[in-house]
Amino acid sequence: MSRSERQLADATWPEVASGGILLVPVGSLEQHGPHLPLDTDAVIAQAVAGEVAERLVGLGGPADERAGVWVAPPVVYGSSGEHQGFPGTVSIGSEVLRVTLLELVRSARTWAARVVVVNGHGGNVHALSAAVEQLRCEGHDAEWHPCRTEEVDLHAGRTETSLMLHLQPWRVRLHLAEPGDLRPLPQILPLMVASGVRAVSENGVLGDPTGASAAEGRAVLLEMADHVLRAVMAEGVAR
Repeated sequence: MSRSERQLADATWPEVASGGILLVPVGSLEQHGPHLPLDTDAVIAQAVAGEVAERLVGLGGPADERAGVWVAPPVVYGSSGEHQGFPGTVSIGSEVLRVTLLELVRSARTWAARVVVVNGHGGNVHALSAAVEQLRCEGHDAEWHPCRTEEVDLHAGRTETSLMLHLQPWRVRLHLAEPGDLRPLPQILPLMVASGVRAVSENGVLGDPTGASAAEGRAVLLEMADHVLRAVMAEGVAR
């Protein structure tokens, strides 16, 4: 079965056996500077989830992998209030996202042995942590892991631009890419929390996309997938 055939949305119900693992990418619909599309976080999360699914199959995965690994359509709307100062941003907030994830996992768990949420947006962390904690208290096998690397810029800079050049280069307006606020997060966080991203970066970029490349994006994607895979396998052993 190829990566495209592991997409849950493309499957029929007889193809989806009870058991197995469902990977759920979660992103956002928010500004990513003048050069990246609004759904960048969701695109990256879905790509990481797809890569992890392929590796789980290749490695044999946990015991319940024999029933199959599926990648759900991404949850595109997230908690992005900090970007609300830019047109195009659509945020549902932490509480609605938390409830959405609760219901999504409860439903999926009627047939999936395990649900793994792959998160591509930092603003979703509070909702994810709260949802998974509640789900586990209810007895559900659920977890979440971030798309991250050891070194990553803050927002719409070199890292995300490289990822999108690798994944969907036709959607990147590279001629519009320009540096934004280059200060480290601790210096800008108080103002950003109080007044949003636009208060620290007029173009919405936190970092510098200069030098971004598809080759770097591929390397970053593989590193993100490595991180998530290790976490998923560790959780499987711990169960």
